[in-house]
Amino acid sequence: MLDAVTLDQLRTFIAAADTGSFSAAGRQLGRAQSVVSQTLANLEGQLNVRLFDRTHRRPTLTLAGRALLVDARLVASDMDRLKARAKEMEAGLEPALNIVAHVFLPTEVLTRAVAAFHRQFPRTPLTISVEGMGAVIEPVIEGRSSFGIRAPLLSPHPELTSEHLMAVPYLMVAAPSHPLAQHPQPLPTRLLQEHVQLVLSDRSRLPNQVDAGVISPLTWRTSDLGAKHAFLKAGLGWGGMPLPVIQADLQAGRLVALEFEESRANVSMSLAAFYRTDSPPGPAGRWLLDEFKRSAKAVDADPAAPGATPQGMGG
Repeated sequence: MLDAVTLDQLRTFIAAADTGSFSAAGRQLGRAQSVVSQTLANLEGQLNVRLFDRTHRRPTLTLAGRALLVDARLVASDMDRLKARAKEMEAGLEPALNIVAHVFLPTEVLTRAVAAFHRQFPRTPLTISVEGMGAVIEPVIEGRSSFGIRAPLLSPHPELTSEHLMAVPYLMVAAPSHPLAQHPQPLPTRLLQEHVQLVLSDRSRLPNQVDAGVISPLTWRTSDLGAKHAFLKAGLGWGGMPLPVIQADLQAGRLVALEFEESRANVSMSLAAFYRTDSPPGPAGRWLLDEFKRSAKAVDADPAAPGATPQGMGG
């Protein structure tokens, strides 16, 4: 009998409980009082529970009725969410959203954007992957991510459309105990080549991978930016890091910036949102992509924000 309970019966139950009478519930629902009474009687018969005490002038909820009213509201609310979700999908809204972000994207920018997305699309599941190098490009090309946020492309990808997001300062650094940090600056290339360079590796399967910024033949590679950060502070080598990640270490003296004779040690890394030209993001993805732009602009304009670009370091 419970399988025969309908959403209409539950809504009638809720209306009668909220209005305090069957006649008022009928007016709210546009039905005759007799129809409301019969609907509630049928519901009580199916549940085998008395929902209303009808011995008084106005029907009052029984103890069981008050308890089941909570569940009835949850069921009705769940159905409303289901209908709203279906309506959104009919209009083209993605049922779920997957994105991939480069490890250089400041955490403050990422957090602001996804917090705003949660407020705007609370029912849309969001999956965020944080990757480096070609591992950012791969899931977008393969259609597993709606869009990504990348550093400069090292190989041509004509099938992708990009939109500039922000510039992130990128510094070559070492621990203060490292020989390069104790050597007079700027540093010659031959000296850099004598020491281990810590390099962020590309764990994608894309062809034509390029080693950008690799100077030393002695390299340690890791796909984890956090591990590279820890290795640098431990004095295990020298290498580049995005400024927002190491700003506190530079201020505290746990890392020092290096200068090079023959190339720029301190650069500004451009980050861009990108997607397949033949399958641009849907409404939720487009909204989030634009929110990343707004968040990047807000962080860049706030000197106190962790991801802000210091004066004179903009790209």
